[in-house]
Amino acid sequence: MRPLLSMLLLLAGFAQAAKPLDIYFIDVEGGQSTLLISPSGQSLLIDTGWSNFSGRDADRIAAAAKLGHVKRIDYLLITHHHRDHEGGVPNLLERLPVGVFLDHGPSVEPPGDQGKTYEAYEAAAAKGEHKVVKAGDTIPVKGLEVTVVAASGEAVNRKGEPNSYCAGVAPRQNDKSENPQSAGVLVQFGKFRFADLGDLTWNKELALLCPENRVGKVDVYLTTHHGAESPQAIWGMAPRVAIMNNGARKGGAPAGWKVVKASPGLEDLWQLHFAIAGEKEANSPDTFIANVDEHCGGKYLKVSAQPDGSFTVFNPRNKYSKAYMPR
Repeated sequence: MRPLLSMLLLLAGFAQAAKPLDIYFIDVEGGQSTLLISPSGQSLLIDTGWSNFSGRDADRIAAAAKLGHVKRIDYLLITHHHRDHEGGVPNLLERLPVGVFLDHGPSVEPPGDQGKTYEAYEAAAAKGEHKVVKAGDTIPVKGLEVTVVAASGEAVNRKGEPNSYCAGVAPRQNDKSENPQSAGVLVQFGKFRFADLGDLTWNKELALLCPENRVGKVDVYLTTHHGAESPQAIWGMAPRVAIMNNGARKGGAPAGWKVVKASPGLEDLWQLHFAIAGEKEANSPDTFIANVDEHCGGKYLKVSAQPDGSFTVFNPRNKYSKAYMPR
């Protein structure tokens, strides 16, 4: 009886170890909403998309959560206070409870177009547990190592590897909006590494990646600022796969697409939408695009990662899945 019990416990341990990290890149039509589900079952949602649209984005988040057997968002990280990132919070709370609200702190922008969604977010966060994150902090998702690498305009203070792609890349005029305040994270699951830098702007990407790359090499990179133009310094992260969180008419600009596509060692560039501005020249093949029509069903992309660094990307629109072996 004892050997049988030991065998059952061993098999249970193997089953637990085999559970992947699942990442759902949810189509919110050019904003961001990314749901991470740890093998432990805990969840981290990064941004919530737009408000309005009859709760469209919250419905899509809830649908992804249901697929991942998630009934509660343990941690909600709002990268920055723009309506395409935090606007969906009130709608989300009508569908799923949130454990802890995380953000970089108060908005740096004066009240305006973003004011109503910011006020609605602040009111929601005030009713729950709310924490401000800064560069270097960790988010305690069980089973994952989640490090805040940028927040409130500051980059994480740690030594990195020299980044040769910084040569000749010059700073631009400073952006005083919420975008450079973005809270960006590095998520590690064993040897697998995923970077989501929110809407960090050109100069803030340089601050994080030049002259030393303080993020390190990554397996999957979610394009910064919806695939807007980024400096070649991002090449230092050597992503194997890039995911572009663009909409049909928002994000996915040809210049930014070409920078990401040219990253040395990049195996594939996946997109949430066919970008109309890019035409055929600056879009991936349809196989790698979740939504090819402007008016679509809001299909997601899903990454499932193992601690050895291997992962798969799945496109539910065409049922296409591609496996990437450890490097």
